[in-house]
Amino acid sequence: MKKIMWLSVAVAVAAGAYGRSLRATPANLFSNASIVHATFDDFDLKLHTIPAFWDLKLQSKGLTDVYSVQNVWKPGGTTGWHTHPGPSFVIVTGGTVTAYEGDDPACTPHVYTVGMGFIDPGDNHVHNVRNEDPTHDATTTAVQMVPAAAMRRIDVPAPGNCPF
Repeated sequence: MKKIMWLSVAVAVAAGAYGRSLRATPANLFSNASIVHATFDDFDLKLHTIPAFWDLKLQSKGLTDVYSVQNVWKPGGTTGWHTHPGPSFVIVTGGTVTAYEGDDPACTPHVYTVGMGFIDPGDNHVHNVRNEDPTHDATTTAVQMVPAAAMRRIDVPAPGNCPF
């Protein structure tokens, strides 16, 4: 009886994961390449300047994978709706990208151009980044931090707040 129960649970979990992947919104006209990767042990950084006009606190417990990645969007390209288990620090290196947040009922566009940056906090923060320029590519370089051996990207279904 216990074997049947565990088998039923396993089948239900697998079916849910498969169903979720079917509803996911895949990337389109978008590519992502890892430039470098390293694994770091625990760290606890607390920095401040004198006089105290800038502070930085960054801490991890357990192994952390840190990646530098290059992202390229062709005109009209999209990452699709997705999340990450950890933060991403994103710098726009070419063109313009527009980010949309999954929890924003107004589907407000956040536009970033060359030299601008933004932080995706990760931790189930659902978002979609698009190149809405019909003629030029857009590029970013990102530094991503995730728990060691974790997937860097998790595709999710469209949250329903945006028309795309």
